[in-house]
Amino acid sequence: MSIEHEILLAKPFKDEQERAIVNLLHTHNVLFSIMQHTLKPFNINDQHYNILKVIEIHHPNPMQVGVIKELLLNKRGDMTRLLDKLYKLGLIERQTNSDNRRMVDITLSAKGLRTLRLMDEKLESYTRLRKNLTANEAKQLNYLLDKLRGSKPALS
Repeated sequence: MSIEHEILLAKPFKDEQERAIVNLLHTHNVLFSIMQHTLKPFNINDQHYNILKVIEIHHPNPMQVGVIKELLLNKRGDMTRLLDKLYKLGLIERQTNSDNRRMVDITLSAKGLRTLRLMDEKLESYTRLRKNLTANEAKQLNYLLDKLRGSKPALS
């Protein structure tokens, strides 16, 4: 279904660039809604999930709070509060860094790993959406999104 039909557009867009921006924002909202709905039973939000995925990439090596924050897709919110919730849920472990007592090492707990696997399975909606694009179409979309942000797009 076209963006015009999905948002019940009453008059045409000014141009294709405006249509692309609205289409991108609407698509973001659809994806975000799927993620919120999927993560709600786990009592976490998209930022908590992103933190867990960042920590998972480096697992079993510990990460410091500043490095985690640097790697997040969305940097909104108080990192300490976000980590506190994950700790209270038993999804992460915290330990004072042995080399620098002012730093805290963050790792995934066994429960965190299990829960993350379960969340990833539940996010199958994204897998279904992935099938809507061929590999070449996804590559082209990535190129265009990089270009839209003003990043130097990868040509490979």
